[in-house]
Amino acid sequence: MKKFVFLILILVAAFVAYEALMFYDNNFSYGRMRETPAVKPYEHPLLIMEPGTVPFEGGEALYRAATPESLVSSVPLDDAEVIGRGAKQYFTYCQQCHGLQHDGNGTVGQSFAPLPTDLRSGKIQQQSSGYLFQHISYGIGGTGRQPALATTVSIDKRWEIIAYIKSLGTRKK
Repeated sequence: MKKFVFLILILVAAFVAYEALMFYDNNFSYGRMRETPAVKPYEHPLLIMEPGTVPFEGGEALYRAATPESLVSSVPLDDAEVIGRGAKQYFTYCQQCHGLQHDGNGTVGQSFAPLPTDLRSGKIQQQSSGYLFQHISYGIGGTGRQPALATTVSIDKRWEIIAYIKSLGTRKK
């Protein structure tokens, strides 16, 4: 009998809790932000763009859709100032995995198997700048080996990183 009474009490408590939550949802829905109008009353909505419209500034979609061969740097890759800024960006975004020596033995990179790519290897130094840009921007084909930095690092800063990587040259063995 005690078990039956205890079971009834548990069921009643669960029912009361459920009803309390439903009362809140049904009567105070503004707290849940169920409806957030995109356009306020008497406000002009944004214009709807024509299909195929391309931004004239920024243009991340253009870079994503382009082939690596067609990508052209927005900064001069051989300029010393650009390379210097690229070094700062490298040590902010890349050094943790690729390391101080650019060999994949960074603090985080040591835990990966295989190690991150040696940026001074002939394989990387021979790649086109567009190829490197796409890999830095969007990662490496769903492998998770290279984080996609397009949402974190601006287009110009990514090109600066590439200028720095290209300035390193091939590692002597």
